[in-house]
Amino acid sequence: MNPNKALWEKGDFTRIAETMRESGDALVDSLRIGKGIKVLDLGCGDGTTALPAAKRGAEVLGVDISRNLVEAGNRRAREHGLANLRFQEGDASNLEGLANGTFDLVVSIFGAMFAPKPLDVAKEMIRVTRPGGRIVMGNWIPNDPTLVAQILRISAAYTPPPPEGFVSPMTWGIEDNVIERFTSAGAPAGAVSCARDTYVFDYPGTPSAFVDEFRRWYGPTMNAFEAAEKSGRADRLRDELNALFESQNRSTRKDRTSIPATFLRVTVAVPQ
Repeated sequence: MNPNKALWEKGDFTRIAETMRESGDALVDSLRIGKGIKVLDLGCGDGTTALPAAKRGAEVLGVDISRNLVEAGNRRAREHGLANLRFQEGDASNLEGLANGTFDLVVSIFGAMFAPKPLDVAKEMIRVTRPGGRIVMGNWIPNDPTLVAQILRISAAYTPPPPEGFVSPMTWGIEDNVIERFTSAGAPAGAVSCARDTYVFDYPGTPSAFVDEFRRWYGPTMNAFEAAEKSGRADRLRDELNALFESQNRSTRKDRTSIPATFLRVTVAVPQ
């Protein structure tokens, strides 16, 4: 199995996605999506951005490498009565079956950044966007002090080194890399813009309980705990994550966790 597919089919990312819904809706609101616009959501999970885009009248296709997340997305679309939203399996590095210039807007929020072959990802995103359309990415930023970058940093310290040739997904959070990839894929340099933005995770429980959700359901953290258990360091890993979540929690309620996380928001204006 493709290791990327295995990673995201591990656990159940829908449990984490539930804490991301409000920010997903707010991000979609900022995109000015109108009725009839054709939207592709790459690395869509179970529809945190795809579903609110469809609710605003767009024709939305969600593509994700994970079979279980695609199934969950189609289930959510049916539950919400959204005939204009469907999900299918696919790899952001190779969008075979999707025709050139099909979509007015291609969105990928913390999704395509995890696909291998980043230049191929940029080429595919530009290829399937219509001339004059837009690409919007949300990418976590390496070494950022906020939640997700720190979860991935801490987890990496407990897992075996990646295979030779591996390109870290966090390189998508570096502005120069983003510009280089999209210009190599055919976008003019002036068409690529980047800005820092914030996503908020809202969890109905304590920070410690939220850590347990990541331990049970989030692929990278699951892998870190499995490796840490083999080396007798699982308690140490949990203590590090507990300290992180406690320090970043902004909720004033003891029974709720609210943690902001900074990301790089990328916009590409695809030339006519």
